[in-house]
Amino acid sequence: MASVSSASFCYSKSRIGGVKPNIAAVRPRSLVVVRAEAQAINPEIRKTEEKVVDSVVVAELSKPLTAYCRCWRSGTFPLCDGSHVKHNKATGDNVGPLLLKKPKE
Repeated sequence: MASVSSASFCYSKSRIGGVKPNIAAVRPRSLVVVRAEAQAINPEIRKTEEKVVDSVVVAELSKPLTAYCRCWRSGTFPLCDGSHVKHNKATGDNVGPLLLKKPKE
């Protein structure tokens, strides 16, 4: 079963150049819909691996390890909450998180 999420985003400033804009001249809000379909996200990258996980070493991190979601199903997006495991079982995909690691001292 696919879940559907939608969100609307409006980017505007209350004052442009120190002058309050004319409300009638402001463009209407646009709607962005994000759908999590029950299909593979990774159709061709490293399909021989059980799970595709990439690690990047970053010197200026506050935590020793941070996992970022690449399946778009995390309840804590953009951070990974392990939702890719359920997605991989349902679709046969092999997507995994992006790991940012602090270098060992």
